[in-house]
Amino acid sequence: MLGLLKVRVLRGVNLAVRDLRSSDPYVILKMGKQKLKTRVIKRNTNPIWNEELTLSVEDPALPVRLEVYDKDTFSLDDPMGNAEFDIRPFVEAVRMNLQGVPNGTMITKVAPSRQNCLADESAIYWSDGKVLQDLVLRLKDVERGEVELQLQWVSIPGASGL
Repeated sequence: MLGLLKVRVLRGVNLAVRDLRSSDPYVILKMGKQKLKTRVIKRNTNPIWNEELTLSVEDPALPVRLEVYDKDTFSLDDPMGNAEFDIRPFVEAVRMNLQGVPNGTMITKVAPSRQNCLADESAIYWSDGKVLQDLVLRLKDVERGEVELQLQWVSIPGASGL
């Protein structure tokens, strides 16, 4: 294992309506065989989860997949879109020796492209002794919606890692 990736699922923006007038959204994060889930936010297409999910990273080349669903009581939960993101640029920034770098320093930016789900430029920066990345992901396979995330790396003493 290289270390832990803390994914703060901040909020959803303009998510699709899957019930009568709204949705009851939750997020599932997947990486390899790992699968983590946020809580359900009732009747809200602009939910604020502000929830931290932690993935263990063995292979940074594996993408992280995000899926949004509408919770239904008496039927299967309805899909509300999905997105994938690559953590390699983030892991490369973590590998740099950044001790002594001023707080708030921008390390790099990842531009939106056809190869990623970024809705906006994604900044990787140094803050309070940590490397952070802010992401706004545009959901695919759905008529609309974005999810905002923040990534943070946690080093594990004795891990083979970074």
